[in-house]
Amino acid sequence: MGVMVPCAKILEKAKEIGADMVGLSGLITPSLEEMAYVASEMQRDPYFRERNIPLLVGGATTSKVHTAVKIAPNYEGPVIYVPDASRSVGVATSLMSDQADAYLKGVADEYERVRERHANRQAVPMLTIEEARANKPAIDWANYAPPRPKFIGRRTFKHYDLHEILKFLDWTPFFQSWGLMAQFPAILTDEVVGEEASKLYAEGQAMMKRIVEGRWLTANGIVAFYPANSVNDDDIEIYRDETRSEVLLTWRGVRQQTQKRGGVDNKCLADFIAPKDSGVTDYIGMFAVTGGIGIEQHEKQFQDAGDDYSVIMLKALADRLAEGFAETLHARVRRDLWGYVPDESLPNEAIIDEQYQGIRPAPGYPACPEHLVKREMFDLLDCAEIGMRLTEGFAMMPASSVCGFYLSHPQAKYFNVGNIGADQVADYVRRTGRDEDDVRRTLASVLR
Repeated sequence: MGVMVPCAKILEKAKEIGADMVGLSGLITPSLEEMAYVASEMQRDPYFRERNIPLLVGGATTSKVHTAVKIAPNYEGPVIYVPDASRSVGVATSLMSDQADAYLKGVADEYERVRERHANRQAVPMLTIEEARANKPAIDWANYAPPRPKFIGRRTFKHYDLHEILKFLDWTPFFQSWGLMAQFPAILTDEVVGEEASKLYAEGQAMMKRIVEGRWLTANGIVAFYPANSVNDDDIEIYRDETRSEVLLTWRGVRQQTQKRGGVDNKCLADFIAPKDSGVTDYIGMFAVTGGIGIEQHEKQFQDAGDDYSVIMLKALADRLAEGFAETLHARVRRDLWGYVPDESLPNEAIIDEQYQGIRPAPGYPACPEHLVKREMFDLLDCAEIGMRLTEGFAMMPASSVCGFYLSHPQAKYFNVGNIGADQVADYVRRTGRDEDDVRRTLASVLR
């Protein structure tokens, strides 16, 4: 028997229905800590511990490494990573079969090896936060004039033309959501999964046509530009207007702290915004887009018809529209709204490969691991006007939504913060004035 409930109430519900196993799905990184909490609560509660009830973990932000290293140690019972929903039936079957003991021993042995490999990788030397800052990217701000956007403030885009968004779609993640991992379009002729991928692609194209022509979904978005400067080495102040006298929000940054090979710097997103004490007037952009307005009605129709396949297909395509919309507006920003590369004429393949100037980092992603800034961003952008909101756990609703920042500097690159040290955590606590336990909770994904 399966029931979907929030993590905070899942154990109560599991006991109520006499569940044979518990499953957790994580959409965004804050849910990873919640999963570890649920595992510890299962360990504390004799109902789960004494019955050895399995805990299944899956979702977009999860991994086998995280499950083995951060979740499994909290619970003596079985903790199993499930890569995608299609694998859950096989895992559940193994757990309920007469071969369950052998299956669980195999999982336990594998996770112990994962933990050993992870521990060996963790041995990479760390710099102090001062040393990491001394190795920041070298940018000649004295000889660089940041481009000024064509407007200051926010602009909404409602009922955006879906046909235009289709030009910017990246289909590779569509196949990944079904457990097919090769790149598009090569996946269509892959010797192993080509036939299955081609069939899936044809069915996806057919439903996408119905979505667009039938106007099943609505795409809404917001773009905003504001004056900005970096402060405290790793933070970015965003100002209301050109007087730069009122700070709308301070975006806190996290810096790479592992030791790099010669010639490789330790990056933080604040490095790509001119320092306040340089006297250079810089700018930053923000955006929020959704491709999922109206999805509930069509989900319900498929669910009522018992057509789970079409429900999953619809969600996967709505995600593609949201990401495609983010790509569409970013291209408009570069070429027109900010206009720092007005002559850009990259093909979609080059855009997917991120060969454009500037970046659009999103909260919760590798360069910006903390989701907390979403709250201030959503308030500043007034995302409610376009039908977007945040849950208490910082997940965006509709689920097929994207938000982030725009940085225009030619040296701005995407990167992975990786692990940070206790000294950077202490510095972050000092800069934010927040409680250390709270900081450790929101930065849990990058703590050693």
